[in-house]
Amino acid sequence: MDLTFGLVATAPSGCSVDAIVPAGADVSIPGVDDVRTLSLARRELAAAWQLGFAPGVGGGLIHSPTLMAPLVRHDRLHENDQTTVTLWDLAAWDAPDTLSKSAVAWQRGMLRRAVKHADAVVVPSHAIARRLSELAKLGDRIRVIAGAAPEGFAVPTDADGRRAELSLPGRYVVLTGSAATLSEGFRGAVAADVDAVVLDAPEGTEPHLAEIAAAGGLPERRAHIRGALSAEDRAAVLAGADAFVATNPVAAWPWRAVEAMSAGVPVVAIDSGAHHDVIADGGRLVAVEALADAVADAVGPGGERLRVLAADRSRAFSWASSAERVWGLHADL
Repeated sequence: MDLTFGLVATAPSGCSVDAIVPAGADVSIPGVDDVRTLSLARRELAAAWQLGFAPGVGGGLIHSPTLMAPLVRHDRLHENDQTTVTLWDLAAWDAPDTLSKSAVAWQRGMLRRAVKHADAVVVPSHAIARRLSELAKLGDRIRVIAGAAPEGFAVPTDADGRRAELSLPGRYVVLTGSAATLSEGFRGAVAADVDAVVLDAPEGTEPHLAEIAAAGGLPERRAHIRGALSAEDRAAVLAGADAFVATNPVAAWPWRAVEAMSAGVPVVAIDSGAHHDVIADGGRLVAVEALADAVADAVGPGGERLRVLAADRSRAFSWASSAERVWGLHADL
């Protein structure tokens, strides 16, 4: 939705924004000129498009913020039809164990269709672009357009109450990552003598992640495992954190790290291509074995400096800027 708002706000003269939605979708976006509601619900539509069936979609400049798009043969030269898709991460290829088998199969299948039919594949960082070029023969059709924090992402006025409802302690670091990568983050919490709050934990993984925390020296009672939260709750959680720690090196857009920088939270991350591109000098990038010491420093003497760097780096990202680049992409095509 944030990109759609940006496209509406930055639309060139003579251009309008329409939406293509599955049956049953309730879409009300100010500034959208027309909403094309298709005959299939989302799940059935995803399956149909994976097989190359795309009746009723129509033409025009189609830009999808995901891989879900009508990737079929079209005439860009004579009809000015274009189809572009977006790939935010490469987990289906580099970390398939973190996704369901059906999700992995669908993403891989849609990338194969993109190789055949997409006019461009958008990725959010140059590191992801390089890795994607190794996985698919897309040539110069790979384009880089960054994401951003949710529009209006800010600490809510009731942040204290939200943290209380989530049963969070007074001091903690926020961790993101997978079961395979979080152990060093938990050790960082131990080194800093604070609790750890894990965001975006898949449903049902709480006991296993608590065991990983305990194995790293952090008692289970000090490991607060949380699943998907609303943007308001995430902002409240981040605002109360002593530091944010990204433990996953997989090629992906680091959504929560960008939110943490937007909130002015000290950021520590495993040094990876995507983190180097996105976090850059807005946080501290370290090797796995140095993570615990870096977290302790971020919670302690290095925290104030990292807060300033994070807030400064966050200004590099906005959905308006991303939308302008999407319009520019279609103009280039």
